[in-house]
Amino acid sequence: MKNRFYFNKFSALFLLATLTAFAGFAQSPNSPVPRQEKLLNGLKVLVWNDAKAEKVSVKIRVHSGSSFDPQGREGVMQMLADNIFPNESVKEFFTDDLGGSLEITTNHDYIQIDATAKSDEFLTMLETLANAVSKPTINKETTAKLRSARLEKLKELEKNPAYVADLAVAKKLLGTFPYGRPVSGTTESLQKIDYADLIFAKDRFFTADNATVAVTGNIKPELVFRAVRRYLGSWAKSNGKIASTFRQPDEPDTKPFEIEMLTIKNPEIRYALRGLARNDADFAASKILTKILQTRLEKAAMPDNAGNFFARQDEHILPGLLILGYTTQRNSIAPNGNQSKAVKSSNSSINPALLFSQTISSEEFSKAKAEALAELNAKNQADWWLDADTFRLGSVSEEMKIFNQAALADVQKVAGKLSKNPIVSVTITQAAENTTTKN
Repeated sequence: MKNRFYFNKFSALFLLATLTAFAGFAQSPNSPVPRQEKLLNGLKVLVWNDAKAEKVSVKIRVHSGSSFDPQGREGVMQMLADNIFPNESVKEFFTDDLGGSLEITTNHDYIQIDATAKSDEFLTMLETLANAVSKPTINKETTAKLRSARLEKLKELEKNPAYVADLAVAKKLLGTFPYGRPVSGTTESLQKIDYADLIFAKDRFFTADNATVAVTGNIKPELVFRAVRRYLGSWAKSNGKIASTFRQPDEPDTKPFEIEMLTIKNPEIRYALRGLARNDADFAASKILTKILQTRLEKAAMPDNAGNFFARQDEHILPGLLILGYTTQRNSIAPNGNQSKAVKSSNSSINPALLFSQTISSEEFSKAKAEALAELNAKNQADWWLDADTFRLGSVSEEMKIFNQAALADVQKVAGKLSKNPIVSVTITQAAENTTTKN
């Protein structure tokens, strides 16, 4: 395999010398607005020239994720992402030979490849990525290996009570709606997936006109555009548009739900309600509200028996869910060992609806907004632009403006709006003998 990569490096260096001779105008360094181009196959390309960058970063985002997994075959898009680079040796190649890194992220709304390399290895990196996304090898043998590897990872995940709690509360709230189903699938769903499922998903979603490439580094944009045309210009486009329309979930059962696990150190508590879509006009205010809710949850829970507080609203194309959660420490367990009763007792004083109904103070708002803006400012500029494509947002500058101009009244309005949504709850406790589920 290394011999093939070395050959690719030689041809890439030759191409680099050729293209550099014709590279002309370059974007001003550190400009927040990238140079853009759309290829004939519909692939969108964004380029930032950063003279201070030591490495070149390439991000390839496919704007479809596990939301499109077939019913009963959850995990298809995750396995398709695993199939991009099925061999671990490729990661070593990026690290050892290119002096960079390689990561692949899969969630409900997209699949993203994040790769870096030394500047003089840019073309080798791009060619390697292009071959993987435009000409993936999908067959029975590779699919079987990927399934086995994914099942092993899933077995470990399913031992984690926090993971089980997050999935359970999402399923209780949303049922079979995409955001209520696991990205990695289940043991049962993975067993049903074969290579034909991956081929179908690749042909439908893994196409040039459903993707965006973002390149950042000390490299001339004209060189990047020429190289992308050469290596990714043949990437096939889709036959039609992909509609993100799904049957809305039924009204959830708000009766408390309990799951018992044999191996658990600390019980997990989760509350969830329907949140907002990323492109909702009130999303910025809801992110600030999420910070306020986390602080309120921490104060509401007994300080001597709980920790790991969080409130989270992930970004989604469609309205997803807002989750609040925490871990109950073992020192809260009753002397007789009745963990379930102790958790219910310690949790009885928390009414999640009250966390929304209380009037927001200026102090709460200022602190929460500062925290939310700090997270946003730490976000990579390329990811801002990729999000704009995935979540069908307006301009990046307008999105930043909306967050900066969010006022206390906006947050209070969203709190009132979301407080009307049904709230479900899930508790994970230790089972006496066998893992059981209680309604």
